[in-house]
Amino acid sequence: MPGNVANAVATETMPWSLCRAFVHAREYLIAQNEYRNGESQRDLLVDTSRKHWILAKRLAPAQLEELRDFYEARGGPLEAFYFYDPWETDPKFDSTPSGGAGRYLVRFAGPWEQSAGAGRADANLLLIELA
Repeated sequence: MPGNVANAVATETMPWSLCRAFVHAREYLIAQNEYRNGESQRDLLVDTSRKHWILAKRLAPAQLEELRDFYEARGGPLEAFYFYDPWETDPKFDSTPSGGAGRYLVRFAGPWEQSAGAGRADANLLLIELA
């Protein structure tokens, strides 16, 4: 049927060494009205939050190159992949989690942004949950 978009399908998984460099965050979408007297009115637009992960660790040059290669192989934000949240694996921070615990279907959000410092480099990346 025209106009329908197929669900994202992933075949690749982000390397475990890179998964540990991201921190988990949640966002609830709300409708908010602000009034002149300082009061506000808020209402949830969704029942559950959308998870996302932010790169929060300075990477060594080898890790940055590995992340850049993974990003480019996915076409940046074009292709979905699996990501393991180390805090949700069973057991926690296990590089071989059992039963798919902590595994999420994600994609990169936005372009590659990078800055370099003494011996380390910072990349500004965001992963968003798809399913």
